[in-house]
Amino acid sequence: MTEHVEIRKDLPSGSIIINRPEQRNALTPRTVSDLQAAFYDLHGEKNVRGIILTGAGDCFCSGTDLLHLHEQMQCPDPESFWQEEVPDLLALVDSMLRFPKPIIAAVNGPVRGVGLALMLACDYIIATDHSSFALPEVKRGLIPGFAAPLLTRRCKTGFANRFIMTGTSVDAETALSEGVIDERVSDDLVWARAQQLVTEFISAAPTSLQLTRQLVNETISEALFTQLSIGAANTAAARSTDQARQGVEAFVQKTTLSWRDA
Repeated sequence: MTEHVEIRKDLPSGSIIINRPEQRNALTPRTVSDLQAAFYDLHGEKNVRGIILTGAGDCFCSGTDLLHLHEQMQCPDPESFWQEEVPDLLALVDSMLRFPKPIIAAVNGPVRGVGLALMLACDYIIATDHSSFALPEVKRGLIPGFAAPLLTRRCKTGFANRFIMTGTSVDAETALSEGVIDERVSDDLVWARAQQLVTEFISAAPTSLQLTRQLVNETISEALFTQLSIGAANTAAARSTDQARQGVEAFVQKTTLSWRDA
């Protein structure tokens, strides 16, 4: 267990838990680094046949920690931070897609922003009835550079475009019908259902499962990695704009910002 991430083994699964419940499991550079380390640790655990990714408390992940981002924006050269942070986030998503074992997202509450990217990088997504999903970046002068390519891989273009470009929230029922998630369960069953799925993976030969996952993510979806790289570059570029500064400032000050005259 690290400051921001907890690892738990309940064989045959290994759970990776984003552990910042007071901040609704928002991602800082430290959190991203700890998540990368957690996947690395479980990579070599032979008895761990699948990974369950979830969040502590009643939220899966609220996305980028905008309080932390706001602090960075006050620095004389904030772009120097993003030259490291954005590639680190890209590396995390990339490593999840190339991970040799199945990853199940046990979505235990709201998912926002880049938290949606982590969820969508999983093979199977189980969400509670009270989960909700949104990409609010466009309302804050930012962009969902990592989530957008992953979402369009799962969903019809019409829904994906509307969801990405409006920043509106959808509930679990809508997310299921549009293909954002794979399954809805009651709040108390989300982790247990994920564990049940990992148990089912034991019936498959580990090497066969690894090669099949590799086929899907690295061959059939080969263009996805190029799209994610472009998304990372655009994410960094968007953070350097005046509109991003205005949007993040409004979030910190808890004020409503209108873009009608922008």
